[in-house]
Amino acid sequence: MNLENEGNHIKSAREIALEKVALMGEVTEEERLRWKYVPEGEKLAVKYMKQDLNLAAELGKYDEALIGYIKVGASDILLRNIDLPVSDLARKNSKKAMDGLKTIKKDKIAVENVFSKIRNIFNHYTEQGEPQRRQAYEQLKAEFGAKVQEAIRQQLGTVTGLKIDIEKQPQFQEEWRRVKLQFDAQYITLLNEYKQELAAIA
Repeated sequence: MNLENEGNHIKSAREIALEKVALMGEVTEEERLRWKYVPEGEKLAVKYMKQDLNLAAELGKYDEALIGYIKVGASDILLRNIDLPVSDLARKNSKKAMDGLKTIKKDKIAVENVFSKIRNIFNHYTEQGEPQRRQAYEQLKAEFGAKVQEAIRQQLGTVTGLKIDIEKQPQFQEEWRRVKLQFDAQYITLLNEYKQELAAIA
């Protein structure tokens, strides 16, 4: 590989990008600020999710004219971290992301109203959804087990003494993934609607 040519290729790609920007017309100051500070807000939110960081204090370091862009970026990342309580880690992440959103949003009452709807989804998912998923799992396991036994009986003429761990079968795992996705889809749809409501709050 000729590195010199490679360098030229990269340069030409950059030139193409610059030409496209030129064709779009003069970049406004607002666009320039958005390109610079929205990603900074995203980085800040990622840092907040990973570390013990005082978000309010960090936001206080920015100029009033820039804070809006920082909040847009941070809000986007925090919203992505609100997820169904499928594990303790998911629960903790959602709580931390929600605390962060409450810090950066001005209209705390509107935010809290949406949060209560999200908590209702989480409670329903855990309290009613979990027994339903468990029941569906056991039902699928029984059906799958019966099919496997039947297939073995047809091939070998007998199933005595054969122990098969149904749960370890790739086809069973695949089928369960599909069923679980269907279960979760209704919750995810609602959760996404509420996240859009949160995104729209100032």
